[in-house]
Amino acid sequence: MKIRGTRECQNCGTQWSYYDTGSVACPTCESMQSVGLEDDRVQHTDSAVTLNLTEAREAVDERPLREVSALVADTTREYARKRGFINGGELQPLDDTYLVAQELRHIADVFSRALEISDDEELYFFSLLRGADDGERPSTMDVPDSLHEVRGLADAEALQDYHDEMSDWAREHDVGREGRNTLETLGEHVRRARALEGGLDIDTADALVSSTCELASYLREGDEDALVRTRDTLGRIE
Repeated sequence: MKIRGTRECQNCGTQWSYYDTGSVACPTCESMQSVGLEDDRVQHTDSAVTLNLTEAREAVDERPLREVSALVADTTREYARKRGFINGGELQPLDDTYLVAQELRHIADVFSRALEISDDEELYFFSLLRGADDGERPSTMDVPDSLHEVRGLADAEALQDYHDEMSDWAREHDVGREGRNTLETLGEHVRRARALEGGLDIDTADALVSSTCELASYLREGDEDALVRTRDTLGRIE
């Protein structure tokens, strides 16, 4: 959506940034009567939400794994729902916190239905849970074989979310032909990955994440080397 970021309360006169609060309610008097001050509206999809899994971590030693998984699933689902990647007209990076949140959400869903959970799966889940708030994402080598498809599915969904917003952002900005063509090529790979419904190879998922981050660097900063690396990586993905 497009909004005017600086708002003024018509009740008490307080001015604030919608980009910081994510709300049209006045932070001083809580009045909903506010107006945007800028002449132009800009793209904005992000919100002032943070990933906080403290409750789930504290429950690890006190509650069954299925209950911990349910807490994790609810928290990460709500976080992902509120997240966006355009803030005040600026395209934001695809960060590891979002990727970890999506992975935790999918693993938690699997655990809620599984008849058995292996020690390796449980340990990996806890390693994700421990560092998720700080965006600590284990490498692909640390993912148990049995969870490869889950990671691939989580990455594919995250990539689809980010690519959609990156495309919306590009339509509003002066992106050159090479950038547009590469964005379209990436979109084809992402759509194919989503269609696999969990059958995406984990190394391919990792390459797509890397390509997406590189292309975003080019779009945001004009990094020509990042564009070259993106095109090279996408060309090597079958």
